[in-house]
Formats: sequence, C-alpha cells, structure tokens
Amino acid sequence: MTMNRRDFLKVSTGASGSLILAVSLPGCASVQTGFQPDTGEWKPDVWLELTRDDNIVFTLARVEMGQGTYTGLTTLIAEELDVNPARMKVKFAPVAPEYRNPLYGLQLTGASTSLATSWKPLREAGASARQMLVMAAAGVWGVDAGACTTEDGRVVHPNGIDSLRYGQLVELADKEVIRGKVALKPRSEWKYIGRQVGRLDARAKATGKAVYGIDVDLPGMVYAVMTRSPRYGGAANDFNRNDIIGLPGVRDAFITERGVAVVANSYWQARKAQQSLQVDWDFTKAIDLSTDQVFEGYRQAATNDPGARERSEGNVDKAADRATKVIEAEYEQPYLAHATLEPMNATAWYHDGGMEVWAPTQAPDLGRIAAARHSDLSPSAITIHTTFLGGGFGRRLTQDYIEEAAAVAYQLKVPVKLVWSREEDTRHGFLRPAMLHRMKGSLNDGELTGWHHQVVGPKILDWYVRNAAPAQYPWAPKFLYDTLGRVGLMAEGIATPKDISAIEGATSYPYQVPNVSVRHTHTDPGVPITWWRSVGYSHNGFAVETFMDELAHESGEDPVQFRRKMLDAEPRHREVLDRAARLAGWDQPAPEGRARGIALFQSFGTYVAQVVEAGIEQGEIKIYKVTCSVDCGQVVNPRIVEDQIAGGILFGLTAALYGEINFDGGEVRQSNFHDYRLLQQHQAPEVIVDIVDSDAAPTGVGEPGVPPVIPALGNALFALTGERQRRLPLTA
Repeated sequence: MTMNRRDFLKVSTGASGSLILAVSLPGCASVQTGFQPDTGEWKPDVWLELTRDDNIVFTLARVEMGQGTYTGLTTLIAEELDVNPARMKVKFAPVAPEYRNPLYGLQLTGASTSLATSWKPLREAGASARQMLVMAAAGVWGVDAGACTTEDGRVVHPNGIDSLRYGQLVELADKEVIRGKVALKPRSEWKYIGRQVGRLDARAKATGKAVYGIDVDLPGMVYAVMTRSPRYGGAANDFNRNDIIGLPGVRDAFITERGVAVVANSYWQARKAQQSLQVDWDFTKAIDLSTDQVFEGYRQAATNDPGARERSEGNVDKAADRATKVIEAEYEQPYLAHATLEPMNATAWYHDGGMEVWAPTQAPDLGRIAAARHSDLSPSAITIHTTFLGGGFGRRLTQDYIEEAAAVAYQLKVPVKLVWSREEDTRHGFLRPAMLHRMKGSLNDGELTGWHHQVVGPKILDWYVRNAAPAQYPWAPKFLYDTLGRVGLMAEGIATPKDISAIEGATSYPYQVPNVSVRHTHTDPGVPITWWRSVGYSHNGFAVETFMDELAHESGEDPVQFRRKMLDAEPRHREVLDRAARLAGWDQPAPEGRARGIALFQSFGTYVAQVVEAGIEQGEIKIYKVTCSVDCGQVVNPRIVEDQIAGGILFGLTAALYGEINFDGGEVRQSNFHDYRLLQQHQAPEVIVDIVDSDAAPTGVGEPGVPPVIPALGNALFALTGERQRRLPLTA
C-alpha cells in the first residue's frame, strides 16, 4: 500500500505518532490537508501550512499561557523544516481530534506535557515536509534528492549555487510520496534546538498586539457579570429584577444555573447594577463549614480508615517494632486559589444556528462541551476560538466561566463578554484541595528502615471524568453526557485513567528504604477543587521532603548526606542534589543570621533539587537566594527553562508564605490581593538555575520548580530557629 505523506500524517502525527488506520481513511479526517490551487496553500500535515509567497504557518495545538509553548513547539517543527522559527507565523488550533493530547485523549494543555508529547511528532512533521520539498526540487533539476540540501526555507542544488524557495515547490511537493521513515536531524546538526533565544511572542505581548480573552471586542457586544451564591452549592430563588432593569445601561437580568446574570452596554454599568442586586438564595444544598471543620473531618477519616494501599514494600509495622527510634509527624496544607493575572472571562455569540466562543481556555474541547450543555446546540455547532491566556496554573482546565458566557449568550442572541472580578475569582473559583498527611519513619541506629505516608483528602478526577467523557465522544447526544460521566467514574483505572492527583509524588518516593507504605484515605468535604500548578506534587513535596529533613535531624546526619546515601539507584536524583548543594555552598557556613534548607523532588519526569537561603528580618521571613539544579532531559530553549523554573520558585514561595483560602460558614473569607497576598518584586530572592546537560527525552518545566521550594524554605527556617513548622503557610 502506498500513500502520500499528508494522508499518512493525518494519523501518525495527529497526537502521539501512532498509526490509527481508521482515521486515515478518505473523508474521515477533520482537518483537511493537501494543496489548494485557488489559494496556493499547501498543508502537508495538520500542523503546517506553506504558501506560494513563502508564508509558513504553524498550528499550535497547546495553548500559550506564559509557559513558552508558542516558542518551544515552533522551534521543534522549524528545526526539522530548516527555517528560522522567527519566520514562522503561529495560530492556535481549532477543536479537532488531531490536536488531542495523547496522554489524555483530550485537547488540553496541562501536566507539563506539551514538549514531551510534541517532541517526536512535530519534528517528524517538519522533517517530512522538508523531504517532500527536497524531492520536488530534485525532480525539477533532475538530480538525486540525497545530494540536495536545505537552508532557511530554500532547497539548495548539489552545485551549492542554485536554489528554489519552498514557496516555489509547494504544488510539486504535494505530489511526492515518502516511503519508509524520514530521518531526523542528529543533535550535532541542530541550529535552533538547544539555543538560548528570545520568545517568539514577546513583541506581540509587549506591544499589546497579543489578544487575550479579556481583549476580545466584537461589534454590538454587551457585557455580563454573574452574581454567584456566597456559599458553594447555593441557588438563586428570586431577585429584585424590576429594580435592576431600570438602571442605566442595563439590557437584561435573569437567573441561571450559576446565579444571577446582569447584562449591560458596558462592563462598569453591569458592575454598578450588580451592587444593587438583592438575591434570595436557597442554601439547601450549599456547604456550611469552616476550615477547622474540614481538617477535623480529615483527622477523623484518617483515624477511622487507613486508606487504600497505593504502594507497599516490606513491612513498616515490623520495621517500627525493631527500630531504635520512631518519628511521627502530621502535615497540613490549606486550600489555595490560582490567582491568575487575567481573571476568568469568555465571550460567546449565538447566531446563525451555532455559537462562537472566544476564551482563554486550557482545554478547548472541554469548553465546547461546556457551551453545548448550556444551549440547544450540539458540540459540532460550537466553535471555540482559543486566545492567549493570562496565566492558567490548572484553573482554566475547568470551564465554568465558558458555561456562564454560553448560558447568557444563548438567551440574548448577541455577542456577550462575561468577566469575573478579582473578588469573584478568589471567592468562587475552583481551588487546590486542602490536604492532610500522617507520616511515620523508623530509624535503626541512624539508618532509615521504614517509611509510612498516609495521604488524606479528596481526588480531582470526579469532575474531570464527568466533563471529559462527553468531549471524547462529541457525537453523543447530550442526554447521554451524565451517563458517560458515570460510566467513566465506574471505569476509573480500567477504561479511564486512575486518579493519582492525591498521591502523585508520594508513591514515586525515590529513596531506597526496605519498608515503604503509602496509603490514601479519600474524604471529600464538597468544596469544588481542580488542578493547581504541580497538583498533588505540591502538597506531597512539602510532606515528603520536610519529613526527610526531620528524619535527618533525628539521625544526627547532614540533610544532604542523609538523602544521598539512599539514592544509589537514582543517579539523576543524586546528580541534581549534588549540583544544587555544591552551587549553594552547602559545605560552607551561611552568612550570619541566615540558614539553608534543601529539598529534592521529581515531578512530571523532571528532577529538581533546591537550596533556599533564608533569615528573619523585622519579624518577617526573608528569602535571600534560591539555588536550583534541574534535569529536564534535552533542553529546547535554555532561557525558557530558566524562566519557568524561576517562575515556579516564586509561585511556590508565594504559597509557602501567604497561600491560604479559609472558610467560615461555608463562605470564603479572602477576596483580593490584600488578603490573598502575592510575593512582591522587592521580596524576590536571587534565583540561580543550573541546567543539567542531557540527551534524554525532554520533560516539562512549567510545574516542577514549585514542589521542592516550599519544603526547602521550611527546612531553612528550622535550621535557623530550631522550630519545625508542619502547617502552611509558614510564619516567622
């Protein structure tokens, strides 16, 4: 069987690079490829588009929310196509199966997977297109294609003088057939991968040309705000509609599933009218709890239920019986908000039998399902226009803001932009779950012989499966959505992924200890939760690496050496640990009034060790320096790695010092940055990022900088004060 390369690429590079013959059948692909004579455009695959006038467009299937996919993924395909990445135009992908993340079967950006899952498929796509162009040029010249070369968008004749632009070859290239695999460039020939260059989207963002969701402006657009129940789960019974309708600029006001919508000609008119709302709330199904009650429930659950066994080696109970010293500790982490710079927003327009949605979403296919749920439309009638995202951190995987915009637009039939205020973002968003950890370590003459870790708290997958299942089967009628969700939950670990959000980082405990037990006690207070930057690694990192420090102290051994001797089977862990300690001057005394703490953690396939140097000034914790060594496999752009690791460090330090969402009577106490603080510029420490040179497959860097820095800071404060803090946020 012979097929041209574009037909093959409909399947082989659609997601993971694996061949799915059914998708390659004529008429089955949702993204059309090939040459279009009318326009002179050639799409050799679902990602690339080359034109007669030498425009090269790359379709980016992973959203850009500051983490660098716009630059990093463009670099991959540009390298193999042999064009400067700066020459390429980038557009965001529409919703289509070909753009799904192969790890999840959904078109989502998260879990630091963008580079890892794109590393091979995008390079193969670029290499294949380049080979077809070379074959076309060789045919024109009547020479051997293997003797031709390429250089920045041109095919060069074997004589080294004559050349043809890619644009001159697009029609001929479409007729070429590739048999067998296309060779990828060896590392020695890379021009762009591994080089430290500026971000391709920097100019657009600096000049205001980059369009974020909150920038969308359509003719005839109106603005909506939503007043939600002050307690999660509450519903609106009634409100003073006649009073609101008569206010300046107000177009309409009505009750939705999410609360009371007020629509006006301008955003501030809608906000002003919102202040006059008087809503009668039904709290029958609403939560009514305090933060203290949440943790009381966790402790009761932990005592009554040892939890599901997630990892078991040896016998931790016998290890404790034989130990010369048994150490126990309990760690507590609060709910956290995401605090993205751009608040939640979406613009929706119901017209001509369909709906268009402009949104900063991490999962456009989930957004399409969200809009379908709140209209009379099928998913195929809904178009999602993904914009730049002003931060995501997992919050924009949850599509509640798109649901709200779609519900309002469906009722009004005009373009509607719905914007959350900062207060609404803090009080009504989905949160990182609060978690409790019970730890027990057995020391026998200073050697760690037993490790027990009980993780207590909820899982995230319940929400994910209920909404993800319909997105994976968009042809299914809406009355089956809930059934698909229930089936997905029942099939967890079989047909759907096992939910490891609570235990990730706990089960991958790297230290060589003969007796290990990790359990998860599932308990859910009913607070809406979602992914938060580094997800379960964020809370498990704090518990694991703080307890390791406690055990090192109890053994009387240096924290680095205590860890190091248990890492003989983990050379990559050991290398980053050694490098971070050396660069931070671990063997030298810290300056007077300061102390250092260290932590080591692997998340999303990336190995990170960090040393924090901290002190206390005028009753406040002061962080002077963070030294980080990171092994993320092959680096595509060192500058992006440095930026993302440094950003993760600052994100983690913010949580360590200030992060805390509290409940009182079911209502969130915090509201804005005055009581949900962020680390400020003058507080930012010196950050040193050391990158291990590696030719291993690349992994992610958007999140792995977060987990180690929190325990490293806590360990530094213990070294300084002699007092161990087991609850976040840390205090002076």
